[in-house]
Amino acid sequence: MKPQPEPLGTPRSDLAAAAVGIERVPEQFRVLGFFDHFVLWADLGVGLLVLAAGSYLVPGLSLPQALLVIVLGTLLGNLMLGLAGVIGSEHAIPSMVSLRPSFGRRGSYLPSLINVVQLVGWGAYEIVIMATASSRLSGPILGIAGYPIWAIFWGAIVLLLALGGPLVVVRQWLEKAGIWVVLLTVSWMALYALTHGDLGASWNKPGDGSSNLAQGLDLVVAMPISWLPLVADFNRFARTSRSSFAGTFAGFGLANAMCFTLGVLLVLVLPAGDLTASIMSITFGAAGLVLLLGDETDNAFADVYSTAISIKNVAPGLPTRGLLAAVGGTCVAIALAVDMNSFQNFLLLVGSLFTPLFGVLFADYFILRRRRYTEEELYPADARGGPPWGGVNPVALVAWAAGAAVYWAETTYVHTLGGTLPSLAASMGVYLAVSVSIGALRRPRSAVAH
Repeated sequence: MKPQPEPLGTPRSDLAAAAVGIERVPEQFRVLGFFDHFVLWADLGVGLLVLAAGSYLVPGLSLPQALLVIVLGTLLGNLMLGLAGVIGSEHAIPSMVSLRPSFGRRGSYLPSLINVVQLVGWGAYEIVIMATASSRLSGPILGIAGYPIWAIFWGAIVLLLALGGPLVVVRQWLEKAGIWVVLLTVSWMALYALTHGDLGASWNKPGDGSSNLAQGLDLVVAMPISWLPLVADFNRFARTSRSSFAGTFAGFGLANAMCFTLGVLLVLVLPAGDLTASIMSITFGAAGLVLLLGDETDNAFADVYSTAISIKNVAPGLPTRGLLAAVGGTCVAIALAVDMNSFQNFLLLVGSLFTPLFGVLFADYFILRRRRYTEEELYPADARGGPPWGGVNPVALVAWAAGAAVYWAETTYVHTLGGTLPSLAASMGVYLAVSVSIGALRRPRSAVAH
């Protein structure tokens, strides 16, 4: 009797999806619904980095001001994150492939390579965070050897998750255990902070003015925006774009707001020198820190997985699983050899380039193309396909550069608006203005007159 194929949703079929490269996701793997996206992005929205970012809002802002920018920044940032995911879910394509119609196939290589640099850096930085905190907990036992041991240990976990692929991580790990453990941990920490600190005094204490509302908003918006280059790599496995958008918006929004708020409370209500010390001061805080470290592996997994997919946009012939192994090993090696504390500012600078990049994509896809991309634009026969000029659209590159310049000028000299939203508006405005002008010039005179 001929064996029947294994039903979709079992661990083996979920594992098979890990081999999907940059081609359109086959229909049998487009299985993620609202709940799947909610769980995935709620989990990716939780992490020690987000807690640390929340702690930076105070004492520059007062507690009411911090909560205001958390709500507004989360809404704005998650709207952009959800829209970037829609492009992937509507066409079943990864993030860097979605740039091909606007930038050209060759034009998409530059953002792909920049994305590789930042993702490898962030993947290594996640391992550094996990290894540093773990060695702090195990210091009396392992001593100075603790850090490299933990770096290798966490790197191995990250690599196993990456080799499992998005469907395994979401449906076999996060939904069955991971997300519930994380939400319980964060909820316990928040409850403890609310009931053991002088919340009234903290509420009435003014900020010291070292930062303003616009800068605080920029910090909160930057967290969901930092996932823009990755979101379609996962949301391309969606059943529908509507469930993809709703699950992403709700899941990451809830986690982002919770973690930013908790980061504020931990250092404001339970001051203990630094974030880790504040967590350790909580009853069962050490256990909570261990659980958060386990969750941090999912963030590093996303970095490693999307690095491999970005590389395949440039070199599609390379094997996906081989790239995952190489990228994971590289992240561990960097975590062991490089002082990541001095590297963090560079990573933030690189990440700032993706706000104006996606401004170009949003302008092209949602306004000029009205959510229509053709197969030839996404997968041209050769690298010279797509827009003219040898597979590169200079209009997109100029608009991207303009947005990046606005971001740099605002954050370096002005400091009143934040860099994220002005750079997004600049790149969209330049791209639309130049593209429409060129289109009008190319139109036949009779069509213009008509």
